Formats: sequence, C-alpha cells, structure tokens
Amino acid sequence: MSHGRLYQSRVKNAFDKKVHPHKFSEGDLVLKKVSQAQKDYRGKWAPNYEGPFVVKKAFSGGSLLLASMDDEEFPSPMNSNIIKQYYT
Repeated sequence: MSHGRLYQSRVKNAFDKKVHPHKFSEGDLVLKKVSQAQKDYRGKWAPNYEGPFVVKKAFSGGSLLLASMDDEEFPSPMNSNIIKQYYT
C-alpha cells in the first residue's frame, strides 16, 4: 500500500512541475477559445481564438467576467481554462 502512495506522489510532483496556473487581473486583455461546436466553412483555417476582450472581474475560483472592447459584458462568467493572455 505504501509503495502505491509513494508512486502516486512522485507522479503528482512531476506533473505539478509542468503546470503553470494562469493569474488574470481586472483590465487584462485576453483571447477566448472558439467553440468547436460552431461549424465554419474555412475548416482547419478557421481561427482558434477570438477577441481581444477585457477582464472586468476575476473571481477566486478561476472564472472571469469578460467584456468586449466596446464595454459590452458577457451575460455569464467564463472558465479560465478557455482564456489565453493577449500580448500587444
């Protein structure tokens, strides 16, 4: 039993070295991943991200409230795993 726990802790530590959590703050410019459910006539040449958007509010659980550049807010918060930092 202890060998299994030791092995799992080693695997977890190796995985955690590669994980870099995203920290977003209010006012950051971000890109939002396009849903694959939307069919696009361009096929594989369709863009993967859309934006830029502005972070209006960042919650502690990793969800973000986004707004367009024209200050039109999205009705519901987005998970930070579909958001990518936008560098100008």
